[in-house]
Amino acid sequence: MPRFSVIVPVYKVQAYLHDCLGSVLSQSYDDLELIAVDDCSPDACGAIIDEHAARDRRVTAVHLDANTGLGPARNAGLAHATGDYVVFLDGDDTLTPGALQAVADRLKETGDPDVLLYDYARTFWSGERVRNKSAAQLAEAGPATFRLADRPGLLKLLSVVWNKAYRREFIEEQGFSFTPGFYEDVPWTYPALMAADSLTTLDRVCVHYRQRRQGSILSTTSRSHFDLFDQYDRVFAFIDARPELAPLRPLIFRKMADHFLTVFTTRVRLPRGSRAEFFRRARAQYRRHHSPGGGPRTLRVRARHGLVRLGAHRTYLGLGALNALRARAGRPLRALGRALRSGVLQLHYRVQRRLPVREEAVFSAYGNRGYACNPAAIEAKVRELVPRVRTAWVAAPAHLHTVPPATRKVAPDTFAYWTALARAKYLVSNVEFDGRLVKRDGQVLLQTHHGTPLKTMGLDLMDRPAAARDTDFAHLVARSDKWDFSLSANLHSTLTWERTYPSGYTTLEYGYPRNDVFHEASAADVARFRDSLGIPADATAVLYAPTHRDYRRGQHRPLDLERVARTLGPEVVLLTRAHFAYGAPLADEDVHPRIIDVSGHPSVEQLCLAADALITDYSSLMFDYANLDRPIVIHADDWEAYEAARGTYFDLRAFPPGAVARTEDELIDIFTTGHWRGSRSAQLRAAFRSRFCPYDDGHAAERVVRRVFLDQPGTLPPVTPPEDRRPAPSAALPTTAVQRELAGLV
Repeated sequence: MPRFSVIVPVYKVQAYLHDCLGSVLSQSYDDLELIAVDDCSPDACGAIIDEHAARDRRVTAVHLDANTGLGPARNAGLAHATGDYVVFLDGDDTLTPGALQAVADRLKETGDPDVLLYDYARTFWSGERVRNKSAAQLAEAGPATFRLADRPGLLKLLSVVWNKAYRREFIEEQGFSFTPGFYEDVPWTYPALMAADSLTTLDRVCVHYRQRRQGSILSTTSRSHFDLFDQYDRVFAFIDARPELAPLRPLIFRKMADHFLTVFTTRVRLPRGSRAEFFRRARAQYRRHHSPGGGPRTLRVRARHGLVRLGAHRTYLGLGALNALRARAGRPLRALGRALRSGVLQLHYRVQRRLPVREEAVFSAYGNRGYACNPAAIEAKVRELVPRVRTAWVAAPAHLHTVPPATRKVAPDTFAYWTALARAKYLVSNVEFDGRLVKRDGQVLLQTHHGTPLKTMGLDLMDRPAAARDTDFAHLVARSDKWDFSLSANLHSTLTWERTYPSGYTTLEYGYPRNDVFHEASAADVARFRDSLGIPADATAVLYAPTHRDYRRGQHRPLDLERVARTLGPEVVLLTRAHFAYGAPLADEDVHPRIIDVSGHPSVEQLCLAADALITDYSSLMFDYANLDRPIVIHADDWEAYEAARGTYFDLRAFPPGAVARTEDELIDIFTTGHWRGSRSAQLRAAFRSRFCPYDDGHAAERVVRRVFLDQPGTLPPVTPPEDRRPAPSAALPTTAVQRELAGLV
């Protein structure tokens, strides 16, 4: 008897069926049977099912003689099910990697409940993935199991069967089966939730719900949408037959009324001329099943339900049209308001530019994404060494909390913002300030950059249209003409910046201030950072931080992170950090307990200090991390494509900071054999540090402040030789005398 019976009804989904069945059969938890039901599909679906059944004994192929619809096809699958739990999946959707393992673990933790609910994410043809907006209802806090009356918020979840695992004996005891017609999920889902003595949740995306551009049943225009009334009649008949469920009746009534309105207002569903009839049927259902206490709670929804109760469908449509018209009319008014505000702000900026420059420094980083990088390290050093200079930090409202209390917070495009840009003597950023900035006499602009360039930059992108896209190169050069100083970490960067941003600034080859912390942090700091991330004290933490791909629209996910974590063993924790250009984390969800998503962590420097090793591809983070003298592994799975699209300044594979893997298997082998921290890796790292980290000794910020803010070039701290530096120790991999000796020999 398998643990899971996965039932997949199939009809006209031949383009997606390979992905669907493959997502089940490739699960890391393989104690399953896959029952694929060919609902007399006229395309190649039946052959695809037979092909999988011939290859894998876990697949049972069921072929129906006539097309019956989703409900009866699922019933046919249930007749063959022998697993402890039944999981449903539609033929165009997929299970996420590790989903069944996570479900099995949660079932074991909670004592095999009747029903387990898990989450899904909508996936679009563009590659975008959007998690269910009601995911908060799946929180695992509180009792391990409960009844629906204890967590009625679960009714906010989509009323489908494929976001749950059902104990098969529970299904048989209750006599559940699917009805024919549209909306067959309704008279299954609600009775199952109400009848279950034990429910539990799993706060994890287990299903990718494909949003097809065409072909979805619920987006077709048909009178079959009238089936919704009969389906809800079945739900209330189930409630009426069980007096103990009466307290739940108002909740189901409210869901029914909302569902009717959703169908009524979705214009593609109801045929022309049938909308009035649908509204009359909705009014009859509303009156027949009305339950005291089941009315809507907000004034807006109460008004909508009131119109249903009265049968006033023309009034309902008229109010909807009026709201739409008001929204359209409001758009130009809002645009006019924005234009007027912008004009007032620019007039204010002009006035402020006529006032004297003052001893103030304005900082920003990464397009106002918060207190970070080289500007943050410089700002802290300015407050320490030059207290007469007031400091202000520009950050979007969502990131203002990252700014230290001693630093004035400024939101972009406000009066305070334009005042600061107009009157501050010093302007410091690692990207660019507002394009409308007019640099006036007496102002000093310091461009710190935010990484040593491996990929081509500036004017070198003119021959790289995939990476340059719509870059205005004349504007790019004009912006660099405003720089007074350009910060550089090494000779390679100096030569690159001066060629690709050919303006009259002064280069400061001082090292990167953001790396000072690597030499200032103590073992106690490292332990504190690790503890805040939930890294066990005896674990080896590996930070995985790939870079952005210009030639891809979506995020590049070359590694099966769950497989890597599972193979490396319980002593390794993976910290995964997506590039800030992407909104989504690298892993779909917490697919493994030893995978920690740190994409939203505000300080990459703290992550580096917490990690005992780094896995990256072509990210400039490797140049910074090398200062810690900890192992680095390069995963160069698409080097040729990356080099062709973006272009690089040297072949990283020929001069790497450590071991190089070209495939996932090679990466795993590097770790399992110990090559990642062997003597050859130490030699490569030492050579890399010698070339790219000559000035990163913990005093870069002080050099910048003394040169730019104090104008004291003769007082700059001397550079500490690499062999005399003592970066913060690794928690799991302390630097040995042998490693230091190897570093000194290269």
